[in-house]
Order: sequence, then structure tokens, then C-alpha cells
Amino acid sequence: MTEIISALLCEDATPQDIAGLPLPESYRGVVVRREDEDMFEGMAAADKDPRKSLHLREIPLPLPSPGEVLVAVLASSMNSHSVADSLFEPRSAFGLLEQYAELSPATARHALPYHVIGSDLTGVVLRTGPGVHRWKPGDRVVAHCLSEGPEPVDARDDARPGSGQRLWGHETNFGGLAELALVGSGQLMPKPEHLTWEEAAAPGLAHSTAYRRLVSANGARMKQGDNVLIWGAGGGIGSYATQLALAGGATPICVVSGPRKAEICRAAGAAAVIDRSAEGYRFRTDGHAQDPRAWQRFGEHVRELTGGEDVDIVLAHPGRETFGASAHVTRKGGTVVACASPADDGRMYDDHCPSAVPLAHKRVIAPGFADRREAWEANRLLVKGRIHPTLSTVYPLAETGQAAYEVHRNLHRGKVGVLALAPRQGLGVRDHETRARHIDAINRFRDSRVPGRQGPPAT
Repeated sequence: MTEIISALLCEDATPQDIAGLPLPESYRGVVVRREDEDMFEGMAAADKDPRKSLHLREIPLPLPSPGEVLVAVLASSMNSHSVADSLFEPRSAFGLLEQYAELSPATARHALPYHVIGSDLTGVVLRTGPGVHRWKPGDRVVAHCLSEGPEPVDARDDARPGSGQRLWGHETNFGGLAELALVGSGQLMPKPEHLTWEEAAAPGLAHSTAYRRLVSANGARMKQGDNVLIWGAGGGIGSYATQLALAGGATPICVVSGPRKAEICRAAGAAAVIDRSAEGYRFRTDGHAQDPRAWQRFGEHVRELTGGEDVDIVLAHPGRETFGASAHVTRKGGTVVACASPADDGRMYDDHCPSAVPLAHKRVIAPGFADRREAWEANRLLVKGRIHPTLSTVYPLAETGQAAYEVHRNLHRGKVGVLALAPRQGLGVRDHETRARHIDAINRFRDSRVPGRQGPPAT
């Protein structure tokens, strides 16, 4: 692997040099093991510790099948569904891998007693499988998370409902929290060359998902002048949703869980920030029943920040706990974008959510994560410097369990990065002119990171 790393970091390396590199027989990847599926049985979700279930191990090298690409991973990042995989909730992902394995001989190898997780990466193409013409060895890429299968005609306007669509690194094996990864060629996009490896890996799933949910025709169709309430605005999806709202001429109302998370919202330029912990907002009276009085108090607070207006769009990221409040503050004709957390098992409300939830003349949509077109549009905003990476701590691959722990315990702001083959932070920039134009904005987010392994400000 040392020879591969040296070639990847050499600015003079040609595509022929990369294509001629000998491939290793194995590589290091972060896995959950099937034998551990029951290790957290009977425990409350808050008590589960991903540091106990995630393991760094040697993975036999899988070569790319038709339409696939083998990528050398310089950096990756942590997402909530990868945390859910590490906790085996709401169910183990091994059943999903078995379903995928039944499709063809090429997918059969994904059903293994271990699962290499991770749905973000940035890196360099090492090898391409048959039928891949858009990419070649040496290309510097990022990956979006939609692994595409056969797409029926009636899904042409939106690839997400198509059959065979899977979340790469969650419903497939050989994901991005590793030194090498197996990726569908349709998932790859050009790396923004003014960003470092760890910065380029951070937006990925979170940014493209926020784009689909807020901006896309398949989402809320945000427009200039909209008031957009963003739950969890200091986290991954929320921090990019805040930037998208500001860049699109909307007004974000950012709801966060503490003062440190409020900092990243203000760094983005948001003026309206609600610290729900400081305000004591609790939307369930006894852990189950919704509390309309809390909705009303929250709604009054929101209207104070909007000049007396209800909101046009709610990005309802926390799920069932806040669904009633989300519906209450949404104006008639407005949209609640349902994006329940993995712990909610995809549900926004349950039997304890009263029928009095105010949904008349309001739209509730559940767009999911981005398709290929939306991911490309989101990446284009990064390339142009309209959206910037939000990044808190950056860990080495061997400490991925700690990265998952931070996200699970809600200790992070923005995204938590993971270095794979990159030996240190700050590498990978080629477009220094664009970086110089946006360095102040990049540093605002970098300077907002939590103390620890963040390294120096960007240069």
C-alpha cells in the first residue's frame, strides 16, 4: 500500500503510472461483524457504543465487475446510517446484503460475515471494470451514495423510486470507510479541486440529501423569500441545508441542541438561531404523548424571529419527537419535509401522535436521499464555491469507532471526517486560485470545529 500512497500524492503521476500500480491482495476497512449482531440486545439505544462493534480489519481485495470502479480512498466521513449500522438498529444490515447478493453472480460476493461500511469518499480511481468509459485511473473523484440498478421507465424523472436503488455502503458491501472501495461508475463525480481531501469527503451524502429535500423539484422546491425551519441545523444535513437556504435567498431558522452547534449556523451567516436545550423545549409530556402547549410556545418563538410569519418549509430531521411542532409552525400551503432518523425506523409519527396535529392544507413529503442528477447539481455548487464543507473533528481510520461515537452522542458539529490513505490533513488542493477566493468562508467553518484533532486552519 505504501507504493500506492506515494503515487497518489505525487503531482507528476500520470494515468499510466496509476494504472500500472500493483494492487494489494488486501486492504484495511472498518467493518461490523455478523457474529456481533446481538451484542447490544436489550440495551437502550443511548447506551450502545459503536466503539465496541466497529473493527479495523484486512479485507480481501474485490476487483471491479462491469460498471464498477475501484477507488483508492484518501478520506471519508461519518453519517447517521453508518452509526445505525454499527448499533445494528433499527435492524442489522446483513439481511440487506443477502437480498443484494441474490441478484447476480457479481453481487453474490457482497454477502459476507463482515460488512465494510461508509457512504462518503474522496479519492483516486485505481481500476475500472468493463463498460466504464467516463472514468480512468488517476481521476480524482468524490462519490455520491446512490447505488443504481435497473431503472424502470416510470422512474425517469426521479431515479429514487426505481427498482434496484440502494444506499451504497449500507445496503452494499465494500463501502467508503476503508483504504479502497468498490463504487458504481455512475456514483462518481469530479473532486472540487480547491478543497483538501478531508474537506471534499465531508459534504457527500449530507449535502446532496439537503439539496434534494430543500431545493429539488422532488423536494420542497425552496424559493427566494421562504422561511425555512431547520431542525438539527448544527449537524451534517442541517449545516448544508442552512447554507443552501442562504445561497437561495431564503431565511433559515436554525434549531440546535446547544451553544456550540449554534456557532456553525452563525458561521454560515444565519441570524435566527434557537437553542432548544436552553429554551427547555420538550414536545412530549411523558415520553409518549405530544404536548400542543409546547408547540404553541415554540411557534411564538419562531414568529418572533420571522417578523410574525409562519414558516414555508420545515426540514423535520429529528423525526417523531418534533413532528407535531413542525406541523404547527408550518403555514397553510407550506411543506413539512419528513426525514426521520434511523432510530425512528423511517416513521415521522406513531399512535401517540394526536389526530389534532395541524396538517390541513399542508404538504408532508418524504423525498429520501439524492438521485444522480441532484448529487451532480449539489456537487456543482461545491465546485463553484457557493457551498463550503462543514467539518468538526477529523480522525484516522483506526479511530472510526470514536467518530461514530461522536455522531451517536450528538457531540459533533457539521460532519466528522475520517482520513484513510491521506497521511495528514491539508493535502489534495490543486486549484489554489479558487481556494484563495473562498478561503475566508472555508476558514469560518474550519474555525468553528470542536477542539481536538482538527489541525490548523485551512490555508
